[in-house]
Amino acid sequence: MYILASTQASNFVSGVDKAFIIILAICFFFLIALTAVMIYFMFKYNKKKHPKATQIKGSNTLEVVWTVIPTILVLIMFYYGWAGWKPMREAPEDSFEITVNSRMWNFTFQYDNGRRTDTLFIPKDRPVKLNLRSMDVIHSVYIPAFRVKEDVVPGSDKFMWFTAQNEGIYELFCTEYCGLQHSYMYNWVKVMPEEEFNTWYTDTTQQLASAQVESPTAAGKRIMTNIGCLACHSLDGSRLVGPSFKGLYGHEATVKTGGETRTVMVDDEYIKRSIFDPNADIVEGFNKGLMVSYEGQLTETEVEQIIEYLKTLK
Repeated sequence: MYILASTQASNFVSGVDKAFIIILAICFFFLIALTAVMIYFMFKYNKKKHPKATQIKGSNTLEVVWTVIPTILVLIMFYYGWAGWKPMREAPEDSFEITVNSRMWNFTFQYDNGRRTDTLFIPKDRPVKLNLRSMDVIHSVYIPAFRVKEDVVPGSDKFMWFTAQNEGIYELFCTEYCGLQHSYMYNWVKVMPEEEFNTWYTDTTQQLASAQVESPTAAGKRIMTNIGCLACHSLDGSRLVGPSFKGLYGHEATVKTGGETRTVMVDDEYIKRSIFDPNADIVEGFNKGLMVSYEGQLTETEVEQIIEYLKTLK
């Protein structure tokens, strides 16, 4: 079931909504009040009633009033904003931790037991801490129903935490423009009862069954799609950020290695090196530093499945 963002989906909804409503109410009050005063003055002091302008002397009392009152209102807005934000920076020590890997242009969620998913599965009524990592540029993780958002900056240790309070499926997406397919970074959060989540978390039979049925070629294509390879490499020979995968395997490529130009055969070892150390051999005509290493992101088996898929792209 899909839950609307207006429900108390997490422990932060109440504090964030309270700050939002208070700030919005103050803004609307002054919008209406100032507009009403302006209209009143337009009629009261128009040229027909006052053809000759008169000088109105200033008032020290009025100066103090319109300085003190806005200052108090600003401090009130600051207090409620700070009160809603401060708990977000203090994750409980017993939080269930999940690593969020962000790259152009997708999110993947990695669990301590080795599971990686495209949907964020979390237990209900248990603190969850998301450790945010960017593999390339600045991204931003936003779960509107939970009222949490955090920028993901390359090289910085960022996190967000929350306690989901309602079962259901919620939206998660990137809110930092990160390139051509920024809008593709759209995922889901599934909140499950803790017992059901624990069963899902520890059950590997489904993964094993899938691995037995799925061919290495199909698995390779799925993996490459999930980790965003096809966002930078085409399958039809067209030029994108990186070289096309079409006809790549088994052919020679001209690369720069340590500043020297050489010709290499695109074989298993070359592809493995390109995945784990992408700046070692730069294909002629492309720039260095556009791809980050997948070291620790992919297993040897997954790399072998990718190679099997590349072999089919004649």
